[in-house]
Amino acid sequence: MTKCTRSIAVVCTATALAFGAAAVSAPAQAAEVKGPKLTWNYSVWGKKRAFTAGIEKLSALLAEKTGGNWNLKIYYGAALSKSRENLDGLKIGAFEGAMFCNFYHPKKNPALMALTLPFLPMATWEDNRKVREAVYAHPAVGKQLARWNAMIYTSSFLPQYELLGKGKPPVALADWKGMTVRAGGGLGRAMKVLGATPTTSTATEVYTGIQQGTMQAVSFPFTYAHVAYKIHEVAEWYTANLAPGTSDCPLTFSISAYKKLPAQYKKLLEDVKEEVIAEQIAAYQRMDRKNLPMLKKKLKEVRYTDAQIATFRKAAGRPVIEAWIKENQGQFDARGLVKSMFAAVGQTYE
Repeated sequence: MTKCTRSIAVVCTATALAFGAAAVSAPAQAAEVKGPKLTWNYSVWGKKRAFTAGIEKLSALLAEKTGGNWNLKIYYGAALSKSRENLDGLKIGAFEGAMFCNFYHPKKNPALMALTLPFLPMATWEDNRKVREAVYAHPAVGKQLARWNAMIYTSSFLPQYELLGKGKPPVALADWKGMTVRAGGGLGRAMKVLGATPTTSTATEVYTGIQQGTMQAVSFPFTYAHVAYKIHEVAEWYTANLAPGTSDCPLTFSISAYKKLPAQYKKLLEDVKEEVIAEQIAAYQRMDRKNLPMLKKKLKEVRYTDAQIATFRKAAGRPVIEAWIKENQGQFDARGLVKSMFAAVGQTYE
């Protein structure tokens, strides 16, 4: 069981429950996998949404397959830790698992920041998965996360980003000049090429920023995140086909907690992984079917021509990737990491 600690924003059980801890009750059926009673506490931020569908599916499957013996309890609303401090929490053993986003703290996970680079070859869900798994397989990623006692289970498979904003719609690429845009990592650099000023505000800070005018646009995984954080309520327009890139917010476990698992529980995690992945992607697809008609009706759609997209890619694609490689090559094989992402989908990066 998790103990409270002053090092991060961990909240004791009674308080955390008020923020909506999710626990799966033990099913009546007999366990498929026999093992000891175990509770894992899992830290996420925000409310239950498409983004949390994967970890929720895992929680349900672990309870089902073990007859309720393995209880993975999800704490929402940053009840266990602030979103930027989940790696810190794993490092000190404050909880057994957490989600985190790479661009919240680039220096903690520099190799994983490769997944924020613009215009990666992730046009389909299958490619999305292949590219992310290629990055996870790179030695530098595992080594850097191990410093935080963290290991990746699978991805949350964020879809491509688009932008919602308020004020004058950026119908021409030049219209982005002078705008403050929530965009992190390589995506932020890409927007900077257009003359925008990127900021890495956390997801929960964005609504107020758009509402009060301290930022003019926000990049989020489209469409689920914009609607989950109610950005459409304060926005006036959205981009429909800019697709500048994405980021990575993996499902992670404490290495020390994982090592203590009995062999049959470790095998169970692998056995149910495909179901977890399928549910995560399906959750985004369900939200798109619901959200797209609403956004089209409520907001102005900004759609760019092929020529505009080509111009953006030329200016903010390879140049941004090459700059990232140059900055990181001395720490790890950054170029090799980029090449592996393209090779994963049968493409070549030279």
